[in-house]
Amino acid sequence: MVGGRITRLSVHDVRFPTSLGAHGSDAMHTDPDYSAAYVIIETDAKDGLKGYGITFTLGKGTEVVVCAVNALSRHVLNKDLGDIVRDFRGFYRQLTSDGQLRWIGPEKGVVHLATAAVLNALWDLWAKQERKPLWKLLVDMDPKQLLSCIDFRYITDALTEEEAYEILQKGSIGKKEREEQMLKCGYPAYTTSCAWLGYSDQQLKQLCSQALKEGWTRFKVKVGADLKDDIRRCRLIRDMIGPEKILMVDANQRWDVPEAIEWMLKLAEFKPLWIEEPTSPDDILGHATISKALAPLGIGVATGEQCHNRVIFKQLLQADALQFLQIDSCRLGSVNENLSVLLMAKKFQIPVCPHAGGVGLCELVQHLIIFDYISISGSLENRMCEYVDHLHEHFKYPVVIKKACYMPPKDAGYSTEMKEESVKKHQFPEGEVWQKLMDAQHN
Repeated sequence: MVGGRITRLSVHDVRFPTSLGAHGSDAMHTDPDYSAAYVIIETDAKDGLKGYGITFTLGKGTEVVVCAVNALSRHVLNKDLGDIVRDFRGFYRQLTSDGQLRWIGPEKGVVHLATAAVLNALWDLWAKQERKPLWKLLVDMDPKQLLSCIDFRYITDALTEEEAYEILQKGSIGKKEREEQMLKCGYPAYTTSCAWLGYSDQQLKQLCSQALKEGWTRFKVKVGADLKDDIRRCRLIRDMIGPEKILMVDANQRWDVPEAIEWMLKLAEFKPLWIEEPTSPDDILGHATISKALAPLGIGVATGEQCHNRVIFKQLLQADALQFLQIDSCRLGSVNENLSVLLMAKKFQIPVCPHAGGVGLCELVQHLIIFDYISISGSLENRMCEYVDHLHEHFKYPVVIKKACYMPPKDAGYSTEMKEESVKKHQFPEGEVWQKLMDAQHN
């Protein structure tokens, strides 16, 4: 029986100094320190279980998200977990419709990142109380229960609840076989870890060579800062992986619309499957223009990691503005909002290839994409999930990759729980790691 009155919600500012090694660097974010607002929810239930949730940040600004989490906590404290999950749609609406906090959203920016952290913790706790990994909790739900978690406000012109129910009903055919397939083979992944923009050519070659030995066949390269540099780096990677393996490029919102088209005409010789985030994530019509211009070259447009909410995804789909949809487990309003986007993607027949470049994102999003394959999409065609080989050692239940595939998690929960010693060591600014860095700067 799911339940327990929520007695405590705490939030920690946890930062990892990844900028020191240029890990995560791209054309727009040159010095990221992978970080998280880390939420812990406790109840008075006798099982003593806790829910852990994160939202991903890049260092400075994490303290602002922490403030937003604390502001939202009044909607969570003293609520019963059982009551929340029995009316998860209503609770989601309450959390995202606070009459005052909504003004600094709505459903976007810092307040929505904070919403994701809180909801991620609640989903983790729910799955733990059910003694299931989150993907399995979702797979085992009947369609009506799944839909009761989704707020359909603002998207019924693209997807009605009745249409979503029909998609889930059709998805139930062959579910058992697809689940067995996932448990045996896992979900296909691609790697971004070889080609961060701040890496030297020598480092690129070394990491790419190692990835090839490990069986990786799909590679993403960061581009967008300097065309000559991009051409050299893309040629280097393409020459190493050969013509048969898949290459993608990612500009991280660096370009204007005409610039994106012109730049990609120059990179087309390297046969990229997609250009990711070619321009502002808010520019739906700009993405549509780029998409139309690059279609004759066989280059798709991928975006989603900084799409504020389900409404932006709805419009991108309605405008034929993307060929690959990239959900993010912390940018949107947790599992609840991601479910609505997965269902819209299925209706519009656009493959979902989640974003996972950040601390904990691989751990979380693996659950969503495995569920998507088993219960919604039923297809692996043109589908893969991002993987970055950073910071997994700080999680209690880290991802398992075999033969370049995500293996379904077996532990109960959402894989969000960090090791206590890692949180203590990297908490900002009092953690040991940051104290040492500050001392070094002063000396």
